[in-house]
Amino acid sequence: MTHSADQGIRSSVFRRSFRKSFPSAVRGEGVYIWDFEGKKYLDFSGSAAVNFIGHGVAEIASAMTEQARQLEFVHTSQFTTPVAEEYAKELLDFAGDNFCDGAVYFTSGGSEAIETALKLARQYQVEIGQPKRHQILSRSQSYHGSTLGALSVSGNKKRREMYLPMVKEFAHIGIPYCYRCAYDCKDGCQNCGQEYAAELEQAITASDGQAAGFIFEPVSGATLGAVTPPPGYLQSIAEICQRQGVLLIADEVMTGMGRTGNNFAVDHWSIAPDILVTAKGLSSGYAPLGAVIATKKVIAAIASGSGAFLHGFTYNAHPISLAAGRAVLRTLRSQNLVQAANSEREDTVAFKLHKSLNELRNLKNVGDVRGIGLLRGIEFVANKNTKQPFTPQLNFAARIGEAASKRGLLVYPMQGCLDGISGDHLLIAPPAIITPSQIDWATDQLNQAIQEAN
Repeated sequence: MTHSADQGIRSSVFRRSFRKSFPSAVRGEGVYIWDFEGKKYLDFSGSAAVNFIGHGVAEIASAMTEQARQLEFVHTSQFTTPVAEEYAKELLDFAGDNFCDGAVYFTSGGSEAIETALKLARQYQVEIGQPKRHQILSRSQSYHGSTLGALSVSGNKKRREMYLPMVKEFAHIGIPYCYRCAYDCKDGCQNCGQEYAAELEQAITASDGQAAGFIFEPVSGATLGAVTPPPGYLQSIAEICQRQGVLLIADEVMTGMGRTGNNFAVDHWSIAPDILVTAKGLSSGYAPLGAVIATKKVIAAIASGSGAFLHGFTYNAHPISLAAGRAVLRTLRSQNLVQAANSEREDTVAFKLHKSLNELRNLKNVGDVRGIGLLRGIEFVANKNTKQPFTPQLNFAARIGEAASKRGLLVYPMQGCLDGISGDHLLIAPPAIITPSQIDWATDQLNQAIQEAN
């Protein structure tokens, strides 16, 4: 039995789709995953931009096993643990000087971490005597998670539409997207960043003193596909938030932990957020794990005020997950994987990936190739001159994903980058241990898959 849906037997697992056949993965090593039937796949997307250190690293499994032998679980209302205390210190150090004397709240994943950050921003404002401030402003065409609070600040139309009656929404401002800029980008996006930043100032003013925070992805994730900000944009956003008393919340669930060639993506633009959220690469997929990293200012407001954060999950700061995350951080540092993801250095695999993917621009349906570090996006169009997208019904990116998978290549297809419905793109986010020859093979297979999808 192949453990896939094409046998005509419905699985007992509630899968993401009842119309798609899923091969059963049984082993991972390096950049490869093997399915039940022995087929090998090169993980060119890090699953969903999750795996950064590679599959099957024995040291991670050993660290988890040792922690499980010593102590598998305690509730955070009763105990702290050595692994939580030590890992939090190491993570604060990794996050840099901005978070000196701050604190880390551990969760079981990205959506939980976003929910935590939203509530933390609200409680901070209450603690400092600003109870009117409760709105969390965000951007259109963004994605911050699948829980209701996270969906309320997300802008992914397709993922939100059904649940909109269940969520309370606040203002969503425009997001810089230079391939399809809403402003005059004849100057190479030198000034449009200020136009987009001005939208935040206007939204804060319109909130009538009720804005508590602004959440953003420094580099867009799956919804837009690795769109980088124009010059000066993030600096202006940060200045506006600081001046207006609005907390700046950086969603680095996908971009954090070295993925873009710096410890965190905000480091590229010297931005100092009040709250930083990370997950995915935090444990590289070895265990469910997320983290909310807060500055001394935020922590001090609660510590000197009510003295307690009114929030919690049963499994937050789970010892085995933290052991995995701590071991991943050690591996990431010892193997210099952040440096490997630096696409500005010509001797890195990230530079090689950038160069190889750019060769796909010659294909007739490749409209844009973008990104930074080991987070890359490829957008597809029906007409290069007009940037006309394919019809949504064609599901062009998914067709490429299926063609690539048949060739043993895993990519992350998405739809809706234009308006939430139209627009096809792929996200490419391989583990940092990928080799130049593996990038060459993967790019060649992707080239063929794109041409086959036409």
